[in-house]
Formats: sequence, C-alpha cells, structure tokens
Amino acid sequence: MNEIEKITSRDNQRLVNARKIRDGRGDGQIFVEGKRLAVEALRSGIEIEECFFKSEFDDEDLLYSLADRAKNTFELSAKLFDSIADTKNPQGIILIAKCPSNGREKIEERLRVGDSTLPLVLFLKEINNPANLGAILRTAEAAGVAGVVVSTGSADVYSAKAIRAAMGASFRVPVWDDVTYDAVLRWAKAANLTATAADIGAKAAYSAIDWTVPRLLIFGSEAHGLSVEELASVDQKIIIPMADGVESLNLAVSAGIILFEARRQVS
Repeated sequence: MNEIEKITSRDNQRLVNARKIRDGRGDGQIFVEGKRLAVEALRSGIEIEECFFKSEFDDEDLLYSLADRAKNTFELSAKLFDSIADTKNPQGIILIAKCPSNGREKIEERLRVGDSTLPLVLFLKEINNPANLGAILRTAEAAGVAGVVVSTGSADVYSAKAIRAAMGASFRVPVWDDVTYDAVLRWAKAANLTATAADIGAKAAYSAIDWTVPRLLIFGSEAHGLSVEELASVDQKIIIPMADGVESLNLAVSAGIILFEARRQVS
C-alpha cells in the first residue's frame, strides 16, 4: 500500500482542486464518490490519481486496494471530507481519476472487430439532464452497444451526477462526446450504419425492423426531440406503440425498450 498523508487544512491545494473537478471545472479528470463506484473504478481499471477517505471509513480491504492503485492517498477529518463531497450523506470515499479515453476510435474498433453484443451505436442529442444521461449509459452497457455518442449542447457525461447515475458504466462504455449532429450523421454514413431515429410520428414499430443490421440509434431531448430537418436526414424512423392518450415515455425508458429489443434479435 502506498503512503497515506493526512490533510488538515480546508485550503489545501489538493482539496481546492477536488472541488473544481467536482463542480465540472477539471481538465481531463473525473470525480468518483461512494463505495460502489470506488469498487467499479477498481474493477474497470481506470487510472486513479487521488484517493480521499474520511478518518472513520471502516472498509479496510477496499481502502487498501484503492491506496495500492492510487498515485496519492489522503486521510481527512469528517468536516474536511464533507467540504469536498457532492452528496448529502457521503460514504467516506472519493476518487479523482483520469477521464476514460475511449471516444470515436474505440467505437470504430468495436464495430470493426465485433467487440460488442450489438452492432449498434447510440446517439444522444442535447440531453440536458445528467441523471438521465447516466441512466441511459447504464442501460446501453447492459444491452451491449458498441458505444455512445453525446452531442454538443448535452450535459457532461462525466459530471459527478451523471457518473453516479451510470453506476460504473461511465468507466467502460466508449463515449464520443461534444460532437455535432451533422458530423455524427456523416460519420455514420461512412461507417455504413443505418441512421434510425425514435419519432412520435413514425409508422414502423421498433420491434418490426431488423436490428441485426448495423445502426446508429438516435434520440433527441425530451423537451424538443429532433427537428424536422434532422428527422429528414435519417434513414429510418421508428415508434414505440403506446396506449391511447399517452404522448410519450421517459427518455431512459424508451432507450431501454428499444435497446433490449435489438439485443433480443441479435441474441
């Protein structure tokens, strides 16, 4: 186990930096809080730069494993720990890790070699709720997608809130983010992916199309969906049939329904 240093000042530069990363002002670093996510970080093999733990933290096995992997490990009083935590009832462990460097290249590699359950890339356009974004990422991992693309104008997929909602999927699913709609559609065409969009006005049911064909599955924001021009640029539009009088489903639920139909067909 690496040496553990005790921090006693709120103004310590390590804590100042941790707060910046927590608030989304870090540069290529992510804020990971809680025992479950710490275990997922170890399991996923991401690079842990710093580990902060509360003096009362009682999971010695987990602490030893984290201190062995982290470049630096720091012990904090309860008051100092709470000053950097992002949750109301912190569990006593926080990690600062390098942002996973998956992106476009990793997605292309998985499509090329078949290193995924589904020949499918999920594209999320202007999803502003980080909890929704994280939940969809978690579902996408469970379905086995090749990767997820997140457009410019979306919430930060690596924010502390999105990471908590993703429950570890953020560390493993290849994510290509901060890219425009038009750029993704051009990329999909070059990669021979059938651009497929969920649309309330579509005629084809999601279960009636062939999901063994490599596809880019597109969802717009819950507030605005996709524009008329954006819908006109896709190859196929699909709908989830619903009971009369129901206008829409939660975005994460819609994504889950369609992704697991795709998984069913491929399996």
